[in-house]
Amino acid sequence: MKAVHSDDHRSHDPKFFLVRGQVKAAADQPERADRLLAGLKAGGHRVVAPQGHGQGARARVHSPDYLAFMAEAWEAWEALPDHGPEMIANVHPVREAATYPTHIVGRLGWHTVDTACPIGPGTFAAACAATDVAASAAQLVLDGEDAAYALCRPPGHHAYRDRAGGHCYFNNSAVAAAALRQRHARVAVLDVDVHHGNGTQGIFYRDPSVLTVSLHADPRGFYPFVWGFSHERGEGEGIGANLNLPLPLGTGDDAYLDVLEGVATRTVQAFAPTALVVALGLDASEHDPLAGLAITTEGFRRIGAALAGFRLPTVLVQEGGYLSDLLGQNLTAVLAGFESVR
Repeated sequence: MKAVHSDDHRSHDPKFFLVRGQVKAAADQPERADRLLAGLKAGGHRVVAPQGHGQGARARVHSPDYLAFMAEAWEAWEALPDHGPEMIANVHPVREAATYPTHIVGRLGWHTVDTACPIGPGTFAAACAATDVAASAAQLVLDGEDAAYALCRPPGHHAYRDRAGGHCYFNNSAVAAAALRQRHARVAVLDVDVHHGNGTQGIFYRDPSVLTVSLHADPRGFYPFVWGFSHERGEGEGIGANLNLPLPLGTGDDAYLDVLEGVATRTVQAFAPTALVVALGLDASEHDPLAGLAITTEGFRRIGAALAGFRLPTVLVQEGGYLSDLLGQNLTAVLAGFESVR
């Protein structure tokens, strides 16, 4: 399987991460990509550079005002006389009966869900590079590859049409799905990250042509806390095209695979897509610092095999998976599991 990666991700190096009232080091560090690249090397995967896809790929899933904000944000922030080293909102307005702000501080709050998405001088460039990676992996599949892996950093599945959140700025998995939709009438997005893919859900919530399925730690006690519940099934024409499968904290291999190979697989098969996007979070690992689920390296191999079992053209898009000694090994395992079936 070919892998797509851009070293431009290094321009995004956030420092601020607020956890239960304490400021800690950001979880999404550039070293993540180094460990994932080591995992690709161990698996013998060829790594290729992305093609440039411009704003067009992002504009399929993000709003014009949000794209403009992201492009202009740092320059406007830097022009403030007393600005800090990163853009972190101090207001997240309730939008009902609200007026779109013109001041950069107001726009920052309008376009961010939480404080876990600080914007620095290189964030926009890195986020754009990540969407190029996702779109290029999708293009490989459209051009005939059976599957392709997109090493995206920063991740994307918490990013809404017009809001960043949870380390995510542009929704890479949604970008890949929208690219596949140019040729496929029905596409499924299957999210195996430890966190609910709330941004992806939001982008496609009214879209009957894209099925979104997410297996994740129960949001009653885990981020994002207010999305990811089983009653969220879509709206309008998209009713029935969203499925959330919250799992008890600490769920391990066998229980996880029961759900993935059971209701998740049946739902995807019933939708009858002709292409698949996997939002590949490796933070379900038993050793991940965010500690929501307890998947072993062997468990990731089994997950990869289950994903290959759909026998669909597949784009695997890197989402979460944070610094642990097994991060690269877990990527090697999931891709090896996938290729053992294909």
